[in-house]
Amino acid sequence: MADWFKGSSAESKIRQEPPAVRVGLILIALIYTGLFLVIPLVIVFSEALAKGIGNYMAAITNPETLAAIRLTILTVAIVLPLNLAFGLAAAWAIAKFNFPGKNLLVTLIDLPFTISPVVVGLIYVTVFGLQGLLGPWLAAHNLKIIFAVPGIVLVTIFVTFPLVARELIPLMQVTGVEEEEAAIVLGASGWQTFRMVTLPNIKWGILYGIILCCTRAMGEFGAVSVVSGHIRGLTDTMPLQIEILYNEYNFTAAFAVASLLALTALITLAVKTFMERKIRRKLELAVGVESERK
Repeated sequence: MADWFKGSSAESKIRQEPPAVRVGLILIALIYTGLFLVIPLVIVFSEALAKGIGNYMAAITNPETLAAIRLTILTVAIVLPLNLAFGLAAAWAIAKFNFPGKNLLVTLIDLPFTISPVVVGLIYVTVFGLQGLLGPWLAAHNLKIIFAVPGIVLVTIFVTFPLVARELIPLMQVTGVEEEEAAIVLGASGWQTFRMVTLPNIKWGILYGIILCCTRAMGEFGAVSVVSGHIRGLTDTMPLQIEILYNEYNFTAAFAVASLLALTALITLAVKTFMERKIRRKLELAVGVESERK
């Protein structure tokens, strides 16, 4: 990590590349970004407003669309606190302690990154569906998981739970345990140590993880599509509502709902950039302090 911050000589060599090479690389990046990011975003907003602001507002305030928005917000409101609690606990354990199975825990945290969301949905249907492993028991107790809100929440938790932990683990590893140990030696309790020492050191990482988790939860399609049952007004989230509207050739309404997700993504991108700068500064300060100690 420290070597990364000491790479000024390598950086200067890169900047000595011929102007033609630098201009060419910049143009390639700009053209690629324009074709695959900027133009699609422009199309989304232009199509959403193609028939005027009145039709746009009518599409957004449609009862089924409002139900999809409420369900999406409800899912995020449930998933976020659970993933935040897990992320804090997992990052604390991995960064601060050595214990049997530590490497296995790190591997399991990364598992959702390697599994297709559609496969995740099928797994939950196999376990909680009517013909699944626990299906008969759930039906006997009048508990509904699949084709209901609990199933949507469960699969969303699965696909998003690494995000907070993965942001906090490297940050907590860099900050080390010296400050916490000093606070405890001075008589601070565990809660006081966390609130006054640990939390200020990782607050930007927490906020960054929250942003990523919220965005991923709002945009999840594959896993939710499998377990939702597409019950209009009940189990359709915003991405599913967009698909339904588009398949019905209601393009203006589909793009209107899509524009809400796109706007959320743009706001998230701006906040994410701000958070990255804060985290980078925190890491630079931590590495500088560590270098001085050595």
